[in-house]
Amino acid sequence: MPVGSESPRFLRLSDVADILNVSERQVYALVRRGDLPAIRVGGRGVWRVESEALERYIADQYAATRDHIAAHPFVDEDSDALNADT
Repeated sequence: MPVGSESPRFLRLSDVADILNVSERQVYALVRRGDLPAIRVGGRGVWRVESEALERYIADQYAATRDHIAAHPFVDEDSDALNADT
């Protein structure tokens, strides 16, 4: 994807992998599981992900992470041990 140009409507799986900093194989798995909406285009059936679908996926992952953190708060066991000694 050229830098500074308007984003294309559809992205290749390799583009999505670059954006998410994961492998193409991981992106393909997200698509095949239905976690990341995509379409197959052309006779060879190449996959494309709509830019807006990727942005929704990212937003959903932020929300899921917030929910996970709220349900599983971080407990600093080292800090608790130090406070128990005082």
